[in-house]
Amino acid sequence: MTRFVLPLLLAPSIALAACSPPSADIAPDPVPTHNAAPVEPLPAPTPTAAAPTAPVAIADAKAVPKQGVLKTFGDWAVGCDNGLRCTLASLLPEVGGGDNVTLNIVREGDGETKTYIDSRDEAIRPASLWVDGRKIATKLSPESSLDIAEALPAGRHLELRNRKDEAVATVSLKGAAAAMRYADAVQGRAGTPDALAAKGKATKVVEAPALPIIVAPSITGEAATPTAAQLATMRKQAKCDIVDNKTGVMSPEAHAIGGGKTLVILPCSSGAYNLIGALFVIDGTTVTPADVDSPSGFDETGADSQTPVRSVVNGAFDDGLLTSYAKGRGIGDCGVQQSYVWDGTRLRLTEQSAMSECRGNPNYMTTWRAKVIRR
Repeated sequence: MTRFVLPLLLAPSIALAACSPPSADIAPDPVPTHNAAPVEPLPAPTPTAAAPTAPVAIADAKAVPKQGVLKTFGDWAVGCDNGLRCTLASLLPEVGGGDNVTLNIVREGDGETKTYIDSRDEAIRPASLWVDGRKIATKLSPESSLDIAEALPAGRHLELRNRKDEAVATVSLKGAAAAMRYADAVQGRAGTPDALAAKGKATKVVEAPALPIIVAPSITGEAATPTAAQLATMRKQAKCDIVDNKTGVMSPEAHAIGGGKTLVILPCSSGAYNLIGALFVIDGTTVTPADVDSPSGFDETGADSQTPVRSVVNGAFDDGLLTSYAKGRGIGDCGVQQSYVWDGTRLRLTEQSAMSECRGNPNYMTTWRAKVIRR
């Protein structure tokens, strides 16, 4: 797959001016001419050491994840997250494969705009973009992202041309205007000059909300190796009996998560392209199901409603984060992706992105984000 990235940074410039109060000419007191005792100069002040500054305590926001909803308008999908990042994604036609080219527009809460073009055909290398026969971008550059986005609502088709000015692919714009109006409304830009589609003259400053903070322990120590008795207990509690035809009972993964605890991902059940793993925490000799603040996968009750233990789909653990990737179908153009961090008590959702339409766009839309601070 080839990806072309067209970022545009719309960061307003901020001028900082340092001001000092004007000085005034002060006349000195008259010097006496009679015999006066000489005035001894005052000793220079002894510098005092600055008091040590106490480190600022970073508080956990204790935020309950509330994922943004995904909407579909014609051949476009849109989703926004809690930081006011809105992603607009083109979809391939419901009937027929189209040109296997998709376009994503990501607009941050502060107005930064980026455009991504994905092609499954290496031969498609667009040099210019056209909307209904009108050139909107002479070349693919960071400066063209906003121009591209703002040109789409009034059009019917986006055409990609090569260096010979030959059309190599088209993207349907059916529903693009409605998707942009939805994003404008969620971001609070509707009716302002800064909107993508719902433009107006209203004066309003949009500020992206700060992402919630999750305070998590540093990862130290080595992971414990589950004993045979502990594994038997986990399999019984999670109702896991998955067996690989070649290797027999599938082995679990064990990862240190800080505080002397170990996270275990226990293979539990599988489908054509999804492997579900039940989650346990080992603390010394104690084994307990992991608590999770937001379930993974498609089902609101968790990855597998038949497993009475929180689980992940195609789970992996890297750099202190547990990830889950539930595919809606094998090529992965729809599904749900999530990442979690252990906060010392439970697993907390740090990011979620999803694509509800299985229509050829592999770039998921972010619906929740949090910032992790290690202590």
